[in-house]
Amino acid sequence: MKGFFAELRHRGVLKVATAYLVVSWLTLEIGHTLFLIFELPHGGLQFIFVLLAVGFPLALLGAWQGWFGAARVHAQGQSSAGPDKHESNPHEGPWLAVIFGTVALFAVAVAIGVRFYGMGGGDHGASSHGSHGAANAPPPENAETATPQESPHHVAAAFAPPAHSIAVLPFVNMSGDPQQEYFSDGLSEELLNALARVNQLQVAARTSSFSFKGEKRNIEEIARKLNVEAVLEGSVRKSGNRVRITAQLINAVTGFHLWSQTYDRDLEDVFAIQTEIATTVTGALQATLLESTSAVADVGGTQNPSALDAYLQGVKLANSTFNEENVRGEIAAYTKAINLDGHYARAYAVRSIAFSNLGRLLTDEAAISKAFDQARSDAETALKLAPELGTAHRALGAILYTAFHDFAGAEAEYGRALALAPGDAGVLRSAAAFFSSLGRPAEAVPLAQQAVRLDPLNARSVRTLGLVLYDARRYGEAISTLNRALSLDPGLQQVISSSLGLAHMWAGDNEAARTACEKTPQVWQNQVCLALVYRRLDREPQAEAVLRALMDGMGDTAAFQYAQIYAQWGDTSRALEWLETAYRLRDPGLFELKSDALIDPLRREPRFQEIEQRVFSLR
Repeated sequence: MKGFFAELRHRGVLKVATAYLVVSWLTLEIGHTLFLIFELPHGGLQFIFVLLAVGFPLALLGAWQGWFGAARVHAQGQSSAGPDKHESNPHEGPWLAVIFGTVALFAVAVAIGVRFYGMGGGDHGASSHGSHGAANAPPPENAETATPQESPHHVAAAFAPPAHSIAVLPFVNMSGDPQQEYFSDGLSEELLNALARVNQLQVAARTSSFSFKGEKRNIEEIARKLNVEAVLEGSVRKSGNRVRITAQLINAVTGFHLWSQTYDRDLEDVFAIQTEIATTVTGALQATLLESTSAVADVGGTQNPSALDAYLQGVKLANSTFNEENVRGEIAAYTKAINLDGHYARAYAVRSIAFSNLGRLLTDEAAISKAFDQARSDAETALKLAPELGTAHRALGAILYTAFHDFAGAEAEYGRALALAPGDAGVLRSAAAFFSSLGRPAEAVPLAQQAVRLDPLNARSVRTLGLVLYDARRYGEAISTLNRALSLDPGLQQVISSSLGLAHMWAGDNEAARTACEKTPQVWQNQVCLALVYRRLDREPQAEAVLRALMDGMGDTAAFQYAQIYAQWGDTSRALEWLETAYRLRDPGLFELKSDALIDPLRREPRFQEIEQRVFSLR
């Protein structure tokens, strides 16, 4: 063995191997820098690495054979003069430099060819030139979310996401404790919200970006589905009062890492970390800000880690199944956060939304009124604490128009919310529903479409667009959009089937309407649909039975729905009586008075016009 290593040394193999590894390392380091400067494709750097790896054994073989002018030996073995007599060729060094330099330059040249001439460019070639703007256009209003059927090369060539667009993936919980999942999810959402408050950034909404949680991540595929140019991902390890956060920003078009950082801090520092990450990411995306990210990111927040912890637990419940138990759990978590920090404006704002949702789930009149009053109080408190908090303006706008019928006040609040948080899909959905209820589809439809662009995989956003299209009397588009929402989340069957059934009814297909509403006949919204459809199908006894069941189950809390049914049945007197009851009870259904097609038969009645005037003149 000693003789073999001596032979390697004398033939110059070890020297060549050392030189090759050093030059290869320098080539990769310099190449990485050049690739970042010229935004060359990630595959090119991989090609250089493979080329250098393949060249290594060839270089060793060449050294052994004396291709580089290294010392030669007799074929029979060592010469009698002994090893000291072997001499190296004085031109060995220059030859090595020329060969290795040629290899490096050839590799870089091939990579540049990939970038500019499409030589095997795969997923990246022409990504910034061949789209013709198609990726930026809104999806067709009457079609499913586009699923490309072309070849992979063609799909890649069409990928040209909007500038300064980003998705924040849920940070991975590395704590080893599933109970800490809410913390890593919550941190991700806080970063997402901070970036969404920067006007110059387009941020994919939470539901869409979080839909990839738990999956094996292919950043380019995720970016294509969300139509973003950058992706922020990371991990969180929380242990006691210490937290380690790792974050990295990736250019989804080129595949390169734009920035990465690891933070080891006390839990109290998590607020500073959030701001630092948001600021750095914004800078890396080269957004020209009108105000600093730090100022935007901290609006309405807290510096109390226990309050933040309680708030994040409430957020987790808000994003789970929508039912009374979870909504009450939300309220309890936000209340705990407020008790820990009485100036936590965001906690007040989201608690307002939770109380507003609770009011819609209740059936007792006194309990409904109490929930709505608390929702309004919380929204007003949030705005006193943080007048620039878009979510607080949204919360106040929502409760003003759904419960208090202060439409002028609600419109002012929604206008402010949209100005402060134009990239918040929740604000866009809520504002779209508001303008749609006022019979203003020209304003509502674009807002709902923007919500879908920001949140394409969120069934609630797609559902909102479907409902807005329904209010606009665009029933064919509404049907296809509502079906798309169901394909994203079949669990929405109960809340979508009634709207889908009514859209089919107005489109003239009563059998399709019946099929849709009979899927969940126990749901009160579907009972309204069935009462109307059965009547159109000349099944009057069944229609009457459905109405009686609805009245037995809902009492006066469904007054507006009874008005809808009687209006469509042609019983104008009863319809108007139930509208009066709905007005007295502050029925949330009244916010649909201007847009609801089911109420159309009453619109010329003087009594209806008087009720409508009272509703829309409330302050």
